[in-house]
This record gives sequence, C-alpha cells and structure tokens, in this order.
Amino acid sequence: MTAKNKFTISRRTLLAGASGTLIASRAGWAQQPSEVKVGLLVPISGLYARPGTVMREGAEMAIDHINAQGGIKALGGAKLKLVVLDSGDTTEKAKNAAQRMVAQETDLVAASGAYLSSFTLAVTEVTERANLPMLTLSYSDLITERGFKYVFQTAATAGSQAKQALPQLIKLAETASGKRPKTVAILTDNTGASIASAKAMREGLLAENQLQLIVDETFTPPLADATSLVQKIRSAKPDLLFFLPTVISDAKLLLEKMNEFGLGQGKVPTISFGIAIAEPDMLQTVSPELLQGVLTCVASWGAKGHEALIAELKTRYKEPWMTQNAISTYGDMWVIKDALEKAGKADRVAVGEALRTMDGGPSKYYPLGEIKFDEKGRRVGAGMTIVQWQSGVPVTVFPPELALAKPFWPKN
Repeated sequence: MTAKNKFTISRRTLLAGASGTLIASRAGWAQQPSEVKVGLLVPISGLYARPGTVMREGAEMAIDHINAQGGIKALGGAKLKLVVLDSGDTTEKAKNAAQRMVAQETDLVAASGAYLSSFTLAVTEVTERANLPMLTLSYSDLITERGFKYVFQTAATAGSQAKQALPQLIKLAETASGKRPKTVAILTDNTGASIASAKAMREGLLAENQLQLIVDETFTPPLADATSLVQKIRSAKPDLLFFLPTVISDAKLLLEKMNEFGLGQGKVPTISFGIAIAEPDMLQTVSPELLQGVLTCVASWGAKGHEALIAELKTRYKEPWMTQNAISTYGDMWVIKDALEKAGKADRVAVGEALRTMDGGPSKYYPLGEIKFDEKGRRVGAGMTIVQWQSGVPVTVFPPELALAKPFWPKN
C-alpha cells in the first residue's frame, strides 16, 4: 500500500469517526428535553377557588426559582413547566379533572394537589393507575393507608397532627389560666381531613389526655345557620371548643354567632384544625377583635426561615401572609425537582422510584422531619404548626424553633 493510499484511508477513518461522534452527540442532545411538565391539580373555580389560587402562586414561585437557578441539571438544564388543572369544588369534578389530566397530559412526570382530602382520595385513585407520582398536603390518614406506590403525603396526617397538638394545647391552657381543661366540644364538617382529625380525638386521644367530650356535632358545608350548634355550646359550657371547618363562610357564621351569644373572644377558647379559619379572606367578613386568640393546628405555615419567601409572596401576589397552601406547594415543586435530579430522566415511573428512595435531609419548607418517605408514602418525622390570630394576623406560635411570636391564651 502506498503512502498516499494510507493517508486517504486514515483521513476517511478520522472523518467517519468524527461523524459518528457528532451523530452520537446530537442523539444525546435530542434525548435531553428542553422542558419538563409538572402538574398542579387544585380548585381554581367554585367554593374552594381561593386556596387553590394560593397553591398555584406557591407553585409558580418555586418553578421560577428552580428555573432561575439552572433548571434540572441532570437533564442538561431543562426547565420545569407548570400545568395547572382545575379540580372544581366537588369530589366528582376533581376525579373527572384527574381523568382528563392523565389522558391529555401524558408527558407529566409528577403532580401536586388536590387540596381537600376528599378530593385527594378520589384523584389519587386515578393517578395511581397511571403511575403518576402525586404529592399532597391533604391530611386524611386514609390517603396513605391504601397501599399506593405513587402517593406521597408531605403533611403530617390528621391523626398525627391531633396527637402532636393536644398535649401542647392543654399545656398552653394550663399555663395561661392556672387550671387544666377537663371538657371539650367538637363541631366538625364532614370533609375528609376534618373527619380524620375528629376521629383521632374521639377514639382515644381525648381520653389519653383526660378530656371529656360533652358536645359532638357534624355538619355539611356550607352552613346556612349556626344557631343550633352554638346553643349546644352555650348549654354545655365546655372548657375547649374544637371547631373544624373547611369553608370560610362556616367559620364566619359560627364565630359571629358565638359572639352574639356571649361566648366569643375567648370566653370559650376556640381551636381549629386546618387553614380555613386563618385564611386572609376571614378579615373581609370577620373583625380582628373577634378572631383575636383563636388557634388553629395546621400541617405547615410561613415560619422562621421563610421570611424572604413571605416577603416575595406579599410583593408579587399581594398576599398578606403565607398560608400552608403556598409554602407546602412551594416545597412540593422542590421535592419533584430533587426527584428528577435523582432519576436522571423525565420519566414518571423513574421519578416515583426516586421519591420512594429519596433521603433529602432536614425539611426546609414543611415543619420538622425529613425529605424522605416511609413505606406508606408519608414524610418521615412530619411535624405540625400551631397558628394563632394576634392583632389581625395568624402567626406561627409552635413549634418554638419555627415560631414568629409567643402564644397566649384568650382571657375569659
């Protein structure tokens, strides 16, 4: 073979190799998506549109922060894209929306939602069949009691919250008033999270804490009139009232009726579970004086360490404070981001496996615990917060390491 022929063959080999490398590189580039879709299934219309809107705001903030910091690095800097779907205001509408979501948005890698526990129970029946990972702040213990592989509960369950909260509330009452409460009343609506919280109290927690249940009433929201409920409270004179609404109008009706009957403003200390009683819209219909001292136990709230996020939410969306709906949904987007980094591909099954095996260390956006899920899909060590109305603002007062103010007990 001549030197010329050797040169020609070498040149062809070099070009062929370079061409192959270029083709392989282009194939690699083609496999990296420019954006990855994440779903948010929440109420945007109807009775629960306000909390759903705040959940969207929290998700949007997180998506913007994630994308500004380089997107999904394991996917070549792919940006997250939020796909918002309206669950409506009934369980049937929520389930239908979930069916549309999995049918039409086939490239979603994960989703967050669906606000009310009753909605989440229905929605996750659909998302589980589609192998779509679903993160939720909903409280009901039932959500993660069904053996599902693709449901991840970032909030402490209702039963867990009640178990954590009751000793703290009793201690607060005893310290402030000088006497230990002995009798309680429960007024609850019949939505999933409220029922779960009340169930835990009825079936052992009250007895464990030496509390006697003397009034126990369940209603269907929205209330037309709270008179008969408040008359029962006035007759029984409980030391504590546990009031569990999910609709702001119900909270308004009961608080106003209690004030009318001379039971308001701390004469019967009122404690809620869930965020309805601490929503900003309360101030549109109820005076700060009437709300002063009211406590509620929630899965999460804007707290110490979230000051910059709270300020941004105020500036960007004109929200007066950061509720559970905003901070928890913000956190959900970061958990999904971390799962994508761990999975290394925009694939819902891989993301589900990444969530199941995740060990992300101490939680930043949910109270206490870790970014890690147990075999049921519950966040390991999930804590809860107690929020109290003080001077027209519901502020975090427990746990102490997250508190923005000290709690006080309403004066009789």
